[in-house]
Amino acid sequence: MTRNQLAAAADTLEAVFPAEAMAPEEPPVWLAAWESLSRNKVALAGALILLFMSLVALFPQHFILHSPYDQNPALGAKPPFFVDKGTGRLFLLGTDSIGRDLLARIVYGARVSLTVGLTTVAISGTIGVLIGLVSGFFGGWVDNLLMRIVDIFLAFPFVLLALCLVAILKPSLFIVIVAISVRIWVPYARLVRGSALAVREMEFVTGAKAAGLGTLAIMFKYVLPNVLAPAVVVATLSVGRMIIIEASLSFLG
Repeated sequence: MTRNQLAAAADTLEAVFPAEAMAPEEPPVWLAAWESLSRNKVALAGALILLFMSLVALFPQHFILHSPYDQNPALGAKPPFFVDKGTGRLFLLGTDSIGRDLLARIVYGARVSLTVGLTTVAISGTIGVLIGLVSGFFGGWVDNLLMRIVDIFLAFPFVLLALCLVAILKPSLFIVIVAISVRIWVPYARLVRGSALAVREMEFVTGAKAAGLGTLAIMFKYVLPNVLAPAVVVATLSVGRMIIIEASLSFLG
């Protein structure tokens, strides 16, 4: 059978059995994720609690009666509501030594902690995923060069490096985020690199190369979606760790 005959046969099959009719339509990713979450009642309850806490931290003025900065020495060192019912009418968690509302200070402080945690994970995760993807996909000298850079960053104690950056630069929330992100991208890079080394040898990647797709198209359309899952898991577990690191830097100066 000649090439023209094969092409004609393929066109005939396409006309009789359209690809759209043969392939079932897949639901959107967000809809599939919601259906999976809604079936797990414990996960759904945890997600709702986390969403409520995030809303309170982002919009505290709608949930908190007092300002975290208002001082009233006459109401200093008041116990929380479960110890003294009278105090609880005004201050649910009591007050500090100079009469500031502890609940208001916790809620307003959570805004800073969430900002640091989420922003740091987003920045470090993006950098680490891109470096790991390039390293694992290309291999060879590119892989060796990038992994040696990773080893250099691993050689520095993280807290000491972050403290040096904060001390050298002008202290601010932005500098704290940068100081933490400078070192935290390394685990993402090593994790994604290992996954990319395995995925690049799979048949669908070989088929994409044979079809003549460009390097960037193969990397971001075929390899990246298949190496993101472990990085997403690490990112979700890292938010709390970033908040603890930020508190440690604040404590150490």
